[in-house]
Amino acid sequence: MGRAGPPTGRPPHRLPVVTYTVIGLCVVVFAFGPISGLDPGSGSGQAQLCAQALYFDRWGVIPSELWHAPLHAAALGLPPGCAVPPGHAKVPVLSVLTALFVHGGWLHLLGNMLFLCVFGAGVERRMGRLRYALFYLAVGCLATFGYALGHAHSAQSLVGASGAIAGVLGGYLYLYPKARVTSIFPFLLGLPLRFPAWLVLGFWFVLQWLSTRAPQTGPGVAYLAHVIGFAFGFLCTAVCFRARSVPPGDGEPRVRGA
Repeated sequence: MGRAGPPTGRPPHRLPVVTYTVIGLCVVVFAFGPISGLDPGSGSGQAQLCAQALYFDRWGVIPSELWHAPLHAAALGLPPGCAVPPGHAKVPVLSVLTALFVHGGWLHLLGNMLFLCVFGAGVERRMGRLRYALFYLAVGCLATFGYALGHAHSAQSLVGASGAIAGVLGGYLYLYPKARVTSIFPFLLGLPLRFPAWLVLGFWFVLQWLSTRAPQTGPGVAYLAHVIGFAFGFLCTAVCFRARSVPPGDGEPRVRGA
């Protein structure tokens, strides 16, 4: 015999396997990389700096390398005394995908995984696992390509899942605009406040867009990738679900933000 779904027409609360798998992959990749400090094979001092620079070069996206010829070691900005070892092969186009699972530090990793954990489950439940997995990878790659196009001559590596997660936020905004998000604001002494998702995510998007207009020198946050990922995520979800609108209150989770 079959098993009846829950009443009120809400979708079953299936385990967000794709979301948890992505989080697990990102954590494992980071833990075994030279940035975490957990891999003794990375060495220390100058050797570790070289290992980190070569790691970002190999698995991260370098816009000028993506659109033009591969860069020489000097153009990559490697630390003094570092050389590209034999076998350091790279396919620039594939780095658009690999960069989604590489992070630049513990705070970078934990911040991204927090947002993905908070908002990814609801989007995955509504889309279904396969569609959500394709959606996540597609918006992440589109956000990375968009950033690389906007910084076509940059030799700085771009890494992180931020563009893909921004796409998840855009999808969440379309699917659950009235969901209540509990946010904690440090400047209000950590007082938790509840706001609708459209207000929280809309405010976040505006901040990212304004940040793209501020001058940046040196490594920093790829705000343009956030903006592009969010916009693509919202539009892609709208195209896929425009004929399958979510009834008011149907499956809208109560989520906690930071």
